[in-house]
Amino acid sequence: MAGRLNILLIGSGGREHALAWKIVQSPLCAKLWCAPGNAGIAQQAECVGLDVTDHAAIIEFCRETPIDFVVVGPEAPLVAGMVDDLEAAGIKAFGPSAGAAQLEGSKGFTKDLCAEFDIPTAAYRRFTQAGEALAYLEETGAPVVIKADGLAAGKGVTVAMTLEEAKAAVEACFDGAYGEAGAEVVIEAYLEGEEASLFALCDGRTAVLFGTAQDHKRVGDGDTGPNTGGMGAYSPAPVLDQKLIDEAMTEIIVPTLAGMHARGIPFVGILYAGLMITENGPELIEYNVRFGDPECQVLMTRLKSDLVELMLASVEGELLAHEPQWSDETALTVVMASKGYPGSYGKNTPIAGIAAAEATGAMVFHAGTALKDGQLVATGGRVLNVTALGSGVGEAQRRAYAAVDAIDWPNGFCRRDIGWRAIARES
Repeated sequence: MAGRLNILLIGSGGREHALAWKIVQSPLCAKLWCAPGNAGIAQQAECVGLDVTDHAAIIEFCRETPIDFVVVGPEAPLVAGMVDDLEAAGIKAFGPSAGAAQLEGSKGFTKDLCAEFDIPTAAYRRFTQAGEALAYLEETGAPVVIKADGLAAGKGVTVAMTLEEAKAAVEACFDGAYGEAGAEVVIEAYLEGEEASLFALCDGRTAVLFGTAQDHKRVGDGDTGPNTGGMGAYSPAPVLDQKLIDEAMTEIIVPTLAGMHARGIPFVGILYAGLMITENGPELIEYNVRFGDPECQVLMTRLKSDLVELMLASVEGELLAHEPQWSDETALTVVMASKGYPGSYGKNTPIAGIAAAEATGAMVFHAGTALKDGQLVATGGRVLNVTALGSGVGEAQRRAYAAVDAIDWPNGFCRRDIGWRAIARES
């Protein structure tokens, strides 16, 4: 294992704050930088105002500083080939190549891989013409799932319960609602069941389980209202018992890794499987090729192992020798968002009470925040992730909301029922 490392983290969200918080706990981390970062990350790392789409500028910064190891947080730089460019410049980086990142960057790519390697997922068809897609919908009817093929910041998926809704979703994609991402559309059969997330750390050949979680996508209590990037999450996911985890690893993760290897694009990094637990067992809804946000926040809070050591083992092809260790406690995070989100919202609204919230024992990860004249302000839609541990979901939820209630942010709101499904199970 390497000596102490200068590390650069790419990203600016709650996920990256959780990663920064965990990275600096590692004895392997000499110093952490983050590009571009946020007000919370600035407590752990030196934030640098680099344009993360400018790979040449990132490489130049890594050479001048010098940086030993780069951790890429969000999906867009991975799909754009940042890891390939860094490695070509001789800089070690955590995350998949652009080729392997197609697992998230193209829904059609993933569905074709599933078909070829017999990975359980919903039946599907791919379309590049609106007319053909609409004709197919007339044949299949609803409910049905419409997906923009490319990256659409979590917004490109419609679970259509009526034919009208399905047709509108197809037309929106081809009319440019998601830009290039919607130039191709995947239409899938609707799966009945409960959703959960399973994470695997991969080194190209080996995959190790990296925790489970469930999140709440809709903006309103009771899972109502429009979809968001995620309003809260908890880990572990009670619906995923050991039998289902083993099934998902054996029938979904391992064949994916083998299939990617067979195609000459081995997958290195974190593979995040969105699963539907159906009456036939787990089926793959979609893959992400990075930590979830807000799932990362609950995983990092529970992880006992050295994150840097695990990420290096992934990059160096040495995961067989590593088994991540976890706290037995449940972690739950509540997302505090700007009023109006996921629609339009006001910016630069003042926030106070973070220290009071953390005095309860919770951890507050920052997403869309900045410091303006010494005052913490909200700059984004999802702004804070208030995260707590407990002996079960109920206790973690109580502790998280006690911390939420200590935060003074009149322009903020949150759901008050994060974890409700798991709490119903507990009782």
